[in-house]
Amino acid sequence: MAMNPGFNHLLLVAVGGGLGTALRFGVGRWAIALMGPGFPFGTFAVNIIGGFAMGLLAGWLARFGEGGEELRLLLGVGVLGGFTTFSAFSLEVFNMISRAEVALAAAYAISSVAGSVLAVLAGVWLMRSFA
Repeated sequence: MAMNPGFNHLLLVAVGGGLGTALRFGVGRWAIALMGPGFPFGTFAVNIIGGFAMGLLAGWLARFGEGGEELRLLLGVGVLGGFTTFSAFSLEVFNMISRAEVALAAAYAISSVAGSVLAVLAGVWLMRSFA
């Protein structure tokens, strides 16, 4: 008896999400151990790295496309969805504002969003340059 394709897709997302979340946790712990808890370096790093990785994946899928839906679900929705942390980022900006660190919150928000978008662009550009 064959499994439902929708269930297979759910499993791909779940397995990828678990892996991405574990990676995010590891980066966060490493960043705190290395640089201390004063600034959310771990979240900043995973959002930039995740943006770049998403760009690479999008560029690769656009170029080659073979097995695209399963890879998109496993890596894009699952791994990178679990790895990047926009909800945690939003809470961190809120907390900085609550502590009256408005300039730091603004710098963190702008650099995180701009850096992530630029990283996606760099990843897509890199993959397209191999065409």
